[in-house]
Amino acid sequence: MTLTLGLVLITPRLGVSQKSPNSIESIPNSIAQSPPVFQPAINSNMPSMNMSGTNETNFKSSALIDTVLIVWFSLTVLSVVYVAWDVFTNNPELTVMKWGWLLVTLYTGVIGATLYILSCKEPEPMQHEEFVSSLWKQTVGSTIHCLAGDVTGMIFAAAITMSLGLPMWLDVISEYVFGFAFGLLVFQSLFMKDMLGGSYLKAVQRSFIPEWLSMNAMMAGMIPVMVILMSRDMTAIEPTSIRFWGVMSLATVVGFVVAFPVNMWLVTVGLKHGMGTVRALGKGGHSLAAEREQITATSDKVPAPNADTDQFMEGM
Repeated sequence: MTLTLGLVLITPRLGVSQKSPNSIESIPNSIAQSPPVFQPAINSNMPSMNMSGTNETNFKSSALIDTVLIVWFSLTVLSVVYVAWDVFTNNPELTVMKWGWLLVTLYTGVIGATLYILSCKEPEPMQHEEFVSSLWKQTVGSTIHCLAGDVTGMIFAAAITMSLGLPMWLDVISEYVFGFAFGLLVFQSLFMKDMLGGSYLKAVQRSFIPEWLSMNAMMAGMIPVMVILMSRDMTAIEPTSIRFWGVMSLATVVGFVVAFPVNMWLVTVGLKHGMGTVRALGKGGHSLAAEREQITATSDKVPAPNADTDQFMEGM
């Protein structure tokens, strides 16, 4: 009986078909006169009735995210100041690597500063070569050099394309092209050309394969993070939003993790040098002058007589 009543209330037409002809005429009037008993209960379960609670929850979650990002970037400022002071006053690293550490710390905050202290900060004068000799530290230097150039190009591209409101697929392509171009043509080849007797094209040729492999690994980590997070939160696509920079920071950290094993292999097989100093390169520990001789012997290029190679970066 209860089941039958429920079916009648839910499906009136089915209930009508089961009544006698005399009952059929009375049902419309009774329905018209009876209040919708179950209407308030149905409405109370509708999403619109809980909208205020959902909005409040979303607001609290949004405020928490912004607070975390403010704290994160406050610590980032302190980290950048510390790394800049130490690397330019106490560290014998090559000049371009000093800028590399500064840029990566700007993008990764406390994580970048921690990596710098653990892998590159000179513990005592003249101890840097020995301190950075282990393979994992060499690999950190190689990966940092890759991130500094590639991520800088990517961020510039992302800021431009997203300000113009271009679609996500075009933004991803632009970031890849600009990131690879800036990393290869500036952070790699520009600082290597004088080691090759002033041949910029030769520097590009020698740097292309290791940079391409490292860049692809880094992008494999960064792009999914950016696409997923920016698709879920539209405020994160605005370069003026703190969330945009929060996504970029997280994506850079993930890109470092993914690119690290690839750079370890590149350092192991000699396609990259790793971490070095102005006194000696990374893997192999030989001087910049020795590196210059090796490149000359394998490239048929005579270094420029006045090339001051100590001022330039080897192909990290």
